[in-house]
Amino acid sequence: MGRTRGDRPEVELTEGGIRVTWRGRVRTILPGPPPPGCEEAADFVVILDDLVCWDPPDDGTEIEMRELQRILEAIDEAFDRLGLDVAYE
Repeated sequence: MGRTRGDRPEVELTEGGIRVTWRGRVRTILPGPPPPGCEEAADFVVILDDLVCWDPPDDGTEIEMRELQRILEAIDEAFDRLGLDVAYE
């Protein structure tokens, strides 16, 4: 079964964050601090524990595990295209 355009998270790098739009919902991800003891800093650090719910007005809706996996794949692809490094904590 093929994927439709609406079935793929769209990732936009904004000034100071990442905006993920998918299926009519939005999740804004702000950068976390670099991990302790990390010699090479990533361009962006995503704190996975912060990715629980969508942004308002959908903030009562949890991001499901399969959705989170697709979101992280889309973030990886977007950063690869831009030649940037992303780290997950």
